[in-house]
Amino acid sequence: MTLPTTDPMTVLTGMYAAEAEYLAAGGPGSASFDLLAPFFATDVALHQAAGLPYGGAWRGHEGMEQFFRTMAQTWASFELLEQEFLATGETTVVHTRVRARARATGRELTFPILQTITIIDGRISEVHPFYWDTAAIASACIASGVG
Repeated sequence: MTLPTTDPMTVLTGMYAAEAEYLAAGGPGSASFDLLAPFFATDVALHQAAGLPYGGAWRGHEGMEQFFRTMAQTWASFELLEQEFLATGETTVVHTRVRARARATGRELTFPILQTITIIDGRISEVHPFYWDTAAIASACIASGVG
């Protein structure tokens, strides 16, 4: 499928809308990744901080599907409260405020994520999310054995 535009803002707003539709339809295991696939290059690379429960490099469409499954296992909810597009060229910078509830602990956090997103030929080819406090996020997601 060819996207009708290569404009970075159109690509990103389309991807975020498709992501919301994907999650509303049940997300991994229930909804088809085909909703999101057209927005990502076949060799897309997503680089998450190693200290996160979903840390590491996720590559290609299969990697992105696995990433979404891992996110669904980690978070009971993950809501994008506010988004600000700080740069909108081939490399786009997006500041997002998130409210999420960890599946394992029920703890709710609100935190910022700053992402650099590279868009080539109308598709997202690379994503680097930067979290303010990865230790707090990891801690909220890990049930303690005490009790």
